[in-house]
Amino acid sequence: MSAVITQWVLPILVGAATGILSGFGVGGGTLLLVYLTTFAGVDQHLAQGINLLYFLPAALTALPAHWKNGYIRRDALLPAILAGLLLSGAAAWLATGLDTGLLRRCFGGFLVILGLYELFGPAPGKKEGN
Repeated sequence: MSAVITQWVLPILVGAATGILSGFGVGGGTLLLVYLTTFAGVDQHLAQGINLLYFLPAALTALPAHWKNGYIRRDALLPAILAGLLLSGAAAWLATGLDTGLLRRCFGGFLVILGLYELFGPAPGKKEGN
């Protein structure tokens, strides 16, 4: 029974959760990376590659709904795409050369900082001084 849970149930639950988060546009890939490296025992570099391949179809299925509902700012597309292409290539080159332990610590630190900001940062939509 335990093998069924670790081989089927947990991956399906993680897939469902990452799919929901991706549909919301909030980064289901982060959860996927945590699952793959922590629970599935996948090497950090391999998990990142899996995450990149996961992102493509997930983004393609969520994008039409966001576009239809006006949640895409067309004026921000070109600068964001250009910066994303340039920096994702540079970061991928850098990440493939880093030691897996250091990469895991950097990713963990990023999650801690992001979590603290979400807990204690300003509420979304509020401007300072209001």
